[in-house]
Amino acid sequence: MRLHPRLGLLADHGYRQLFASTTVSQFGFHLTLLGLPLVAIVTLTASPFEVGLLAAVEMAPFLLIGLPAGAWVDRMRRRLVLIVGDLARGAILVTVPLAWWAGVLTIWQLYAVAFGFGVFTVFFDVAYQSYLPHLVGRENLVEGNAKLESVRAVAQLGGPALAGQLIRLLSAPVALLVNGVVMAASAGFVVRIRKREDKPARQPDARLVREIMEGLRFVLGHRLLRAIATCTASFNLLSSAYAPMLLLYLQRDLGQDAGTIGLVLTVWGAGGLVGAAVARRFAGWVGQGPAIWLSVALTAPFALLMPVLAAAGWRLWVAAAGGFILSIGVVVYNVTQVSFRQAVTSDQLLGRMNATIRFLVFGTMPLGGLLGGVLGQTLGVRTALLIAALGQCVAFLPVFLSPLRRMRILPTEPDPALAPAAGPGHHGRYDSQPAP
Repeated sequence: MRLHPRLGLLADHGYRQLFASTTVSQFGFHLTLLGLPLVAIVTLTASPFEVGLLAAVEMAPFLLIGLPAGAWVDRMRRRLVLIVGDLARGAILVTVPLAWWAGVLTIWQLYAVAFGFGVFTVFFDVAYQSYLPHLVGRENLVEGNAKLESVRAVAQLGGPALAGQLIRLLSAPVALLVNGVVMAASAGFVVRIRKREDKPARQPDARLVREIMEGLRFVLGHRLLRAIATCTASFNLLSSAYAPMLLLYLQRDLGQDAGTIGLVLTVWGAGGLVGAAVARRFAGWVGQGPAIWLSVALTAPFALLMPVLAAAGWRLWVAAAGGFILSIGVVVYNVTQVSFRQAVTSDQLLGRMNATIRFLVFGTMPLGGLLGGVLGQTLGVRTALLIAALGQCVAFLPVFLSPLRRMRILPTEPDPALAPAAGPGHHGRYDSQPAP
């Protein structure tokens, strides 16, 4: 792929459409991220446990169908999965304002909406990460991921503030209606991508369980991917306990309205823009492997500022600045490790690798939501935040204790020793020797 020296991948029509789709969908994501729990907190006056359970239900599909989703996506054209995923999620969200206007909205409907939204998000996310190597080529993955991460960072910068103002002006249920329109627009951009995939050839003896096991063996048999998955799963468990309690803490304990909450989350997420800008330089400076663990170890402690320092007034914004620093680390971590994962996985295993990773790292998130709800209900919301933040501070250890700690340059091609054996009589067997 020949790239414009200034625009880079943005000179490519297909990537430009994916970039535009990501831009609008990320703003919609922040409407959902803030709007759905605020419907529960403000409109339905939900308890801390109910708010935690809502977060858990939304992430439960990653645990329940995450693995088969990867095998199914590897049998489909990924572009079509992206289109259907966006349209379905938009339609599901629209049911909330309709039920609210009819006076029949309940917490149980929110649970159903969160679960349905999560199901289609599972398929969308697996297809999204598996589609990028096809669209831009493996040699452009770091640039492609960095640009997409910068979009997410910009959305984190403006999305929560926009969402907070929309919720304050229109109410949380109506803001979800706006998000339904945004999701449809996102699907429209993907439709415009002209580069088509060949329909994946299904092997005559293909079996779903065997294909799932191939993905599991690949990830768990690769000691670098295994360390990354363990680190991410641990961090996600604790951040999922932290996030719903943060909204409760800001709204009920500190008495902030939706607009102010949106601004706090904007400051918090703005660090992601810095992280996307410096990810490649940071990895070049400290080395690619060290960049993965240092990005977490150096920034996670700043999550402690919210439960330790925050109060109405200037202290709230100092605590939000701690979230800004944490977001820098999260994006540097994601750019580095996601690009590595995509580069070392063969095309036929991409969907299953991404689904397996997401099963492992997102599967802990419903448990985290429940953990946060239980801690908030029994010990108080502030204590729940403190416990979750302390746990995030040690989440980097699996990567630190792996060979990644001293690997300045990471592999950039699939390892043939970890590919499924194709000879007769072999059914998805993997070499037992882990990758170097």
